[in-house]
This record gives sequence, structure tokens and C-alpha cells, in this order.
Amino acid sequence: MKIKDLLTSNTLSLSFEVFPPKTETSFENVKTATEEIAKLKPSFMSVTYGAGGGTSKYTLQIAKNIKELYGVPTLAHLTCVSSTKETVSQKIKEIKAANITNVMALRGDIPPELENDDRTKWDYRYAIDLIRELKEAGDFCIGAACYPEIHPESKNQHEDIFYLKEKVNAGVDFLTTQMFFDNNLLYNFLYKIREAGITVPVIPGIMPITNANQVERAIKLSGSFMPQRFKSLVDKFGSDPAAMKQAGIAYATDQIIDLYANGIKNVHVYSMNKPDVAAKIKNNLSDILGK
Repeated sequence: MKIKDLLTSNTLSLSFEVFPPKTETSFENVKTATEEIAKLKPSFMSVTYGAGGGTSKYTLQIAKNIKELYGVPTLAHLTCVSSTKETVSQKIKEIKAANITNVMALRGDIPPELENDDRTKWDYRYAIDLIRELKEAGDFCIGAACYPEIHPESKNQHEDIFYLKEKVNAGVDFLTTQMFFDNNLLYNFLYKIREAGITVPVIPGIMPITNANQVERAIKLSGSFMPQRFKSLVDKFGSDPAAMKQAGIAYATDQIIDLYANGIKNVHVYSMNKPDVAAKIKNNLSDILGK
């Protein structure tokens, strides 16, 4: 099933992101975790792809396993940063061979060792280069990333939206947002991109913060604004792992309910390969999703 078809439905949907193992020795543990999440029957599951292809060899294995064993539509991530044309072409062939039709096209994070590299010599400098190639390579449903606040490398949001529209015009079928912790940021962002003529579906990405150590990493990855309500939660419960986990799940659930209540039909949860967190969030929404 193509995700763009799912997004045209009037029913509410909940999907989860998982990531492949970093090493072969952890493959079975990750495989088991992703299968437990698949058993929850989410609308779809996305499987990430490490920067520079570091974990890419497992992405399709996990995605194919979820799809074939549990019938859950899968979205395979593909990044192009520092990759060659030959490498990306081979990966696209492998995606086709695995019968995966949904692809998340990303530039990917630039590895520290390439920060000062001459990027003019790269085959792919931006996600739009990969999007165009995927569009020409087959009948893929193509997703791309967007930032409700601002891309860390953009000068301002106006520039950010300009380049986002270029990506969409190149062949993107839907967008998934970076994590955010204040829903008003998303609502303002949606207003601005619609005004700019970007009409494809946008799936909000929600990150349940279940331990205090995740906060610093979340800010570093996305530059996300942390509202006072969320800061107070971390200050109060951050030193108690069980309480922080419960509070983090409750905060994410509250965000999702507010999104549904305000007309958002599809929400994507960054599960961090935690089946218990995914299960509790879905259980919190059981009657809402059932309507």
C-alpha cells in the first residue's frame, strides 16, 4: 500500500518509526523489537537509514520482514549524503527487489569527518537530487522531511519554505515533520506552507521523551523549542526513571490528542525501538483511533 493513498482516508492513523541495528550482534534484538511494534498494527512503519549508509544494509531487511510477516506497510528511508551515483542506484535496485514502494528521501546528517569537505564535488548535495532520481527510477511513493521551526542550516523560515516547495515540486508525495514539543509551532507552520502553495499531506512527527537524557539530544538534533510545561515535567520527574517514562508518554499522548482534535488525521511516532512505549501510546488512544 502506498502511504499517499492511506493519507487520503478520513480515518485517523498512527504510525511508528524504528531504526535498524548498528551492528550485526544486535540485529536479533532490534528485529524482535520492531516485530513487537508491528504486532500493534500501526498504519505504517518507517525504517531509518544511517548517515553515510552506516546501518543501511539492515534497513531493507527490517522493512521487508515487517511487511511480509505482519502485513504492515513500510517506508524505507534512503539518504544520499556523501554517496556516489553508483551506490544510490544500487540501493534503489535493492528497494525495488524487496517490493518496497514507499521511500523517505533524505539528504542525511553530514558526518563530522566530512564537515569541511568540498561539497561541490559530491554527487548529491541536497535531498532534492535524490528525490528527482527516485522519481525517474520507478513508481515510488516519495516522502521528505520538513521542519516546523526551521532547518538548522537555513537562514530563516522563509528560505526554508522556499526550498521545501522546490522539493515538493520535484516529486514529493507527502512530508513528515521533525519532532516538536509545542503543537502551535506545527499549526503556524502549516498555515505558512499552505499560503506558499505546498499542498501535499504533512504528517506530524512526535517524539516521546521517556528519560531526561533524551532532552539534550532532541534539542541538538532538531533545535526544538521546549515549552515551559515540558521543562517543568523534566525538572520534576527527570531524576525518577519510572515517573519520567510515564510523564513522557502522557505528554506525547496529549500532543497527539490535540493534533487529532484540531483536524490532523495522521501522526507518526518516533518510537526509538521501544515496544512498550509504542503500546502504551496506542492503548491511550484506543477509543479515539477506533472512531
